[in-house]
Amino acid sequence: MHTDLWDFAIGLYARPGVEAACLELQAQGADVCLLLCAAWLEQRRVDVNEARVEQLRQLAGPWQSSVVQPLRALRQQWRTQATSDPQLAALREQVKGLELDAERLQLQRLQVICDGWPDGGEAPSEGWLARLAPEASRDHDALRMLRAVAGTTQDAEDGD
Repeated sequence: MHTDLWDFAIGLYARPGVEAACLELQAQGADVCLLLCAAWLEQRRVDVNEARVEQLRQLAGPWQSSVVQPLRALRQQWRTQATSDPQLAALREQVKGLELDAERLQLQRLQVICDGWPDGGEAPSEGWLARLAPEASRDHDALRMLRAVAGTTQDAEDGD
């Protein structure tokens, strides 16, 4: 079983359909790192409570708005122009690397908050994904797909 959030996130994101689902949820205002953390917590069956949800949101929100989103916006802003400017394309790839580094750091910070939260509780009636997804996307197919694939990730790991 993955105990490291970053490894879990990379493994889940690589599964068929997850990248597209995450990008769809991101377009609706979701913090994908927060959703990947939610899937990790659900997989570990960590009990959900409002204080924990708020801790994760308080860490993720400022990091997303001041670090990740500005890097993403710059990378996206350069998309069209970089197709005809090799130097800008190289800079854009560097910004993309910084954006990924910022997301990795966010996941590491989220994991630190979760350290000490015991695994193995009972499956809550309202899971982490439902609590940490933006309200508008809680009934979205992309979120259901992410939940389903995350559940099968655990099944595959248990079969190792």
